[in-house]
Amino acid sequence: MDVPIWLTNSRTRKKELFEPIDPDNVRIYVCGPTVYDRAHLGNARPAIVFDVLFRLMRQVYGPEHVTYVRNFTDVDDKINARAQASGRSIGEITAETTQWYLDDMAAVGVMEPTHMPRATEFIDQMIAMIADLIEKGHAYEAEGHVLFAVESYKAYGGLSGRSVDDMIAGARVEVAPYKRNPMDFVLWKPSEPELPGWESPWGRGRPGWHIECSAMSYELLGASFDIHGGGNDLMFPHHENEIAQSCCAHPEGGFAKVWLHNEMLQVEGKKMSKSLGNFFTVHDLLEGRDGQAGVPGEVIRFVMLSTHYRKPMDWTAEKASQAEATLKKWYAQITEALDNEVPYVGVVNALADDLNTAKAIAEMHQLSLAGDTPSLRASLKLLGFLDHGIPDWARGPDFDLSELADKLAAVRGAAMESKDFSEVDRMKAALLEAGVEVRMSKAGVELLPGAGFDAAKLEGL
Repeated sequence: MDVPIWLTNSRTRKKELFEPIDPDNVRIYVCGPTVYDRAHLGNARPAIVFDVLFRLMRQVYGPEHVTYVRNFTDVDDKINARAQASGRSIGEITAETTQWYLDDMAAVGVMEPTHMPRATEFIDQMIAMIADLIEKGHAYEAEGHVLFAVESYKAYGGLSGRSVDDMIAGARVEVAPYKRNPMDFVLWKPSEPELPGWESPWGRGRPGWHIECSAMSYELLGASFDIHGGGNDLMFPHHENEIAQSCCAHPEGGFAKVWLHNEMLQVEGKKMSKSLGNFFTVHDLLEGRDGQAGVPGEVIRFVMLSTHYRKPMDWTAEKASQAEATLKKWYAQITEALDNEVPYVGVVNALADDLNTAKAIAEMHQLSLAGDTPSLRASLKLLGFLDHGIPDWARGPDFDLSELADKLAAVRGAAMESKDFSEVDRMKAALLEAGVEVRMSKAGVELLPGAGFDAAKLEGL
């Protein structure tokens, strides 16, 4: 599919025409979760955003020509603390929480990437990269630690657009006597006997956070690749540090050509936090909590995609209700799929315009109104819906509305003759109260179960 894709590159702060390094192998890397607990709702946003990017690239370049890597951080101080507090092994915790993440992301329609490397599988590659940085004069050993020398990379700060002085002032820089510069960051640190550790030229220890993504992206995608993505909270210091160590270790490459960052998530207009009581995990939302019914994964996905990825996303109960009603209406229109269905060009073009998912959804509303079922169905699939067919929650209760539609049509026909529409109005009011969408046209009457459909309220009809 020959469609020009435009993406806003965080590094240049411009919307640019995407031109892959190799059209036969479009390569994407996205920072994944640290697996020590359930994924919260904010974690789902980048997973969904970059899943749409993955699907768009597969649509345009072909599924076999796109490589998508999203890592798991399974060595981290938060994991260590969770193990010590619970008495469980680190391996047990990371295996459980990794599967939790995969299950929750699958529930919101996220496809598994091409590769999902775990940091602990690439320790040897990290050690080799660190040794190479020391040899090239970009890192140094001090008191069992290895640190990256920020001053050795003159372009440091290019992604976030801040000077080193500004970054020191605005960051929580770890003060340590063995640092040559306050901004120098840890590549390797010593491990006490009770903590996970690996033998290295600098003693038994474990990697710092930033080095893992550089090592894994190099091994799986090479010294240069097309797109690096993540939440904008990772721009500094994580992504800034990735660029520095990768470009110094592999000056022959350019690391990531395009940088994409999604904005953060709010809940009912406020930043999500435990202190405000509006913090919840994806699992909480799916299963329901505090007496609230669970929210289907497709609804969570729809709400997320209703806001452009570069704008703050506000999760509200009202948006979830509206999304559920819209999906039920669209799913009710969908019939058997045809072999030659393709996504509507307006939807593809919207996604190709810097992943404008909000515009894509607006285009799908028009497809629904026009009754273009094949294009609607194919467009829904492109956006990550219908991977497993129409979900049970969207089918509504096993209730046949066709008899009521015929009855309303007859009552309406009689009213056209008598000019007395009181019975028509009564039936419409009862149907709407029961959560049924009423469509009346010259062609006849159509009744569609919507959000909150309650068949019991139709007994009087």
